[in-house]
Amino acid sequence: MALALYLLALAALAVQAPREVWSPGTGAFIFVLGWIGVWRWSWGAVHLVRSLWYRRVVFPRWRAQSDRIAQGDAAAELAAGEVFIVVTCYRIPAETSIMAFTAAIAEAARYPRPVTVVAAVVELADQRLVKDLFRRLAPPGQVRLILVRGRATGKREALARALRAVSRTAPKRDAIVVVQDGDAVLPPGCLARTLPFFRLLPSLGALTTDEDCVVPEGGRAMRAWHRLRYAQRHLLMGSLGLSRRLITLTGRMSAYRAPIATDPSFIDLIANDTLDHWRYGRLPLLTGEDKSAAYWLLARNVPSLYVPDVTVLTIEQPPAPDLLRASTALMLRWFGNMLRASGRCLALGPLRVGWFVWWCLLDQRISMWTPLVGPLAMICLSFVVGPVILYACLLWVMVTRLLQA
Repeated sequence: MALALYLLALAALAVQAPREVWSPGTGAFIFVLGWIGVWRWSWGAVHLVRSLWYRRVVFPRWRAQSDRIAQGDAAAELAAGEVFIVVTCYRIPAETSIMAFTAAIAEAARYPRPVTVVAAVVELADQRLVKDLFRRLAPPGQVRLILVRGRATGKREALARALRAVSRTAPKRDAIVVVQDGDAVLPPGCLARTLPFFRLLPSLGALTTDEDCVVPEGGRAMRAWHRLRYAQRHLLMGSLGLSRRLITLTGRMSAYRAPIATDPSFIDLIANDTLDHWRYGRLPLLTGEDKSAAYWLLARNVPSLYVPDVTVLTIEQPPAPDLLRASTALMLRWFGNMLRASGRCLALGPLRVGWFVWWCLLDQRISMWTPLVGPLAMICLSFVVGPVILYACLLWVMVTRLLQA
């Protein structure tokens, strides 16, 4: 129904458009709507083609080989060794934490190898909640629980404490450390469908999965906006996955080889990453640990993998009740983290991170400005040519956003 109304409105605007819209008689109009659009849309098309090729041609071959490893006669020997599931719980509603820890413990019970659930909590209430859940779910003996509780200094420090706790257990080299947020729900079979890739690809250092979300509050518009963001992430991660170099390893669910996750330099970067500002000096980063982890891997030329056919569910808690304030706050945080991390990744050079990934990092910095060119040019041209330019711009936006959706 909504699509039909949109198409009717678009058709009505096109039919009733002034004649000047179709023959504006100015090269500047064609230049602004044409060349800038061609640049942005051709870049988007490159990502789309790469993502489709990865998800439909390259990754299915890896999936078939991975499944053979998991299901073969020597599965016990070929499967990953001990697994650690690190769950960071920091200022998350109790009902969300219950869903996340219940799914993590259940997934640990399903996996045929020893699994240790490491709960990094801040509040005493969360500690009691996790202990009670573990006791009531009564997983088999191969599953154990480690509780790590510390000061409320932020998610980064909580994650670093949990990784140090894993390090103190002296895990073997074939162990895997899964890191997830306290608002992420692992799907059944998540470990069995992701961890064999570490055996299939011996050089692989880390992997992450697709995501979907549930938005309990905020209405349909809020839910649609979050779903759109995750759909865009899926497309871009698939494109980057073709290069086996990711520029973010989301904390919602990522898996690392134990020697990486317990490396003192890796843990220190997670806990103490900073930003050097020309005026304010050195500032500690409170969020963006996924960008820090990706930078550590890129700096050491360690491959990472995107698994597009395993979807982790996230329980989203918008920072504001209305879409405008919530989306603005989230984008400031997400894009701020992206901007702070991209400069040092660019400095690594294309030979280390790969030419395509390096160009993606450069494009992130350019794309901060290109979306402003079109609207500003339309406003300026409307004074020179006339308000018909704004009418044409409205048609352009409605058509291109329809194609994108």
